[in-house]
Amino acid sequence: MGELVRLEVDGGIGTIRLDRPPMNALNAQVQDEIRQAAVEAGERRDVAAVVVYGGEKVFAAGADIKQMQQLTYTDMVDRSGPLQASLSAVAAIPKPTVAAITGYALGGGLELALCCDFRVCGDDAKVGQPEILLGIIPGAGGTQRLPRLIGPARAKDLIFSGRFVDASEALAIGLVDEVVAPGDVLAAARRRVERYVGGPAYALRAAKEAVDRGLEVDLATGLEIERAQFAALFATRDREIGMASFVERGPGKAEFEGR
Repeated sequence: MGELVRLEVDGGIGTIRLDRPPMNALNAQVQDEIRQAAVEAGERRDVAAVVVYGGEKVFAAGADIKQMQQLTYTDMVDRSGPLQASLSAVAAIPKPTVAAITGYALGGGLELALCCDFRVCGDDAKVGQPEILLGIIPGAGGTQRLPRLIGPARAKDLIFSGRFVDASEALAIGLVDEVVAPGDVLAAARRRVERYVGGPAYALRAAKEAVDRGLEVDLATGLEIERAQFAALFATRDREIGMASFVERGPGKAEFEGR
């Protein structure tokens, strides 16, 4: 368990909890501990889904600018790879993931949220990519994941201007999937993924990989990715259970084993 990031498991849901007051700035230690927690969540069989959460007041207000200000070009050449890798480890979790956004999710904080499958935020939340105001650009996936989620023109608007987006606009443009009262963010995030606890783990993994990998390639290649994942699931015990249950009792009644 990390000093500033920990993985808490309850009821089949793993919560990656950022805890670096007051704003959960993503310094090098936090980045490294996010990667470690993500890898652990992906490997643990008692974790069926994952919530990424920064606490009741703030999700993550970006990079640690005081630390970053002192870095040279060669420093950042060395550090930019691990920075991207830490957040990409969250994107690579082979299970459903959701970001529970309270307060601010800015810069690297929004880039972390973009690594999740879903995003739930409080109605007072503010999100954005303000790096341009520092004379730089997003460096942990913002220029790549944001356009894929909301389209290039909207992403360029946010990245070029650095402006903050409130919860209602974020919902309207598809940047978040659900807006709730600030005090209900964590519970709403858990509700969104608790339906996958006890589900067919390898089918969920295959579905996520097919969608995510398919978005990066042409249609023909994407269809081949889907075909391979589809066929491979016929080697799983859950496929046997699911089909037998359907034939005998109808849909939605299978009790999967996660193997």
